[in-house]
Amino acid sequence: MAYSAGDAILDDEYNAFVGNSSSPFGYNHFAGAGSGEYGLNQASIATVSAGDTIAASSWNALFTGLDNIANHTNDSITSSSVSAGDAIAIRSALVADLASLAAEVAAGSVNATAFDTTAVGSSTSGSTYNGSATIERSVTFANNNTMRAFFNGGGKIRVDPSCVTGIDGLKDTVFNDLTVTAIGNLDIKAHASTRSGSGETLTTNGLANGFHNLGTSYTTIIKLTSDNSGYTSNTVEIFAKLNAAVGSATVITIKCVFTDAAGDDTFTSGNTDGVAANPNESPKMVLALIEVSPNDTQGLAADIKSASNAEVSNSVS
Repeated sequence: MAYSAGDAILDDEYNAFVGNSSSPFGYNHFAGAGSGEYGLNQASIATVSAGDTIAASSWNALFTGLDNIANHTNDSITSSSVSAGDAIAIRSALVADLASLAAEVAAGSVNATAFDTTAVGSSTSGSTYNGSATIERSVTFANNNTMRAFFNGGGKIRVDPSCVTGIDGLKDTVFNDLTVTAIGNLDIKAHASTRSGSGETLTTNGLANGFHNLGTSYTTIIKLTSDNSGYTSNTVEIFAKLNAAVGSATVITIKCVFTDAAGDDTFTSGNTDGVAANPNESPKMVLALIEVSPNDTQGLAADIKSASNAEVSNSVS
């Protein structure tokens, strides 16, 4: 951009500030529909026609848009409004402001704080099991722009696994330790995932994967193996996939596989006092999904939420 102090501000320069789709990115690319890691699905700002005088209202539309995105991402910028009749002097920080906001969105708005937390479905395995329990749930967005904007705006799909205790055997403890204690809340974000829990043996670490790293085949986000003595073959593994490439996807599907490969021989003939009737049985497992969605309280024009959710599969073996 040939935009320097003392120059006349040309219509094509203003239009680049608004609509440039390559670096340095314009407002519409990182705040509008955008593509890939850019885009918050906000209303686009109109460009001006060749030869037009750039009115104060056009500048203010751009500055207001920048302020709104800065408020949501908690970025500090220096853009300011103008009044009709003002001499439009160089806004020396405008290019830097645009670059800074584009970078915030590309990173997944990691400093944003305006969110709603909503349950988006829960499934419980149909029975206890001795082999494995597999549950899949999906979250669907109205269109691909909304889905990208959800994650680019800092949204997260939170995976909250647990078990229905009550089998009264050590496997209750094993799977409670693996899910509630060690995984806690698993948040799938734009470019990475995090777990709030700790402990157990981290067998597969896929936490560097977020929405933008997923494809149409399952990616392991995390696999934990029990560190409880006698049960070190029991695992919990969480996967995620999209229904299309990131630019076109509208559905994210989460799969949890709870594997019970360990036996339990504490129940023996004549040894019934204080021992579970079937200590080899694993508890029913639960896969709950929660949506942490960007809301409109700090600059966005509207909340960015999913449209629906569903159970995809639920089986034990």
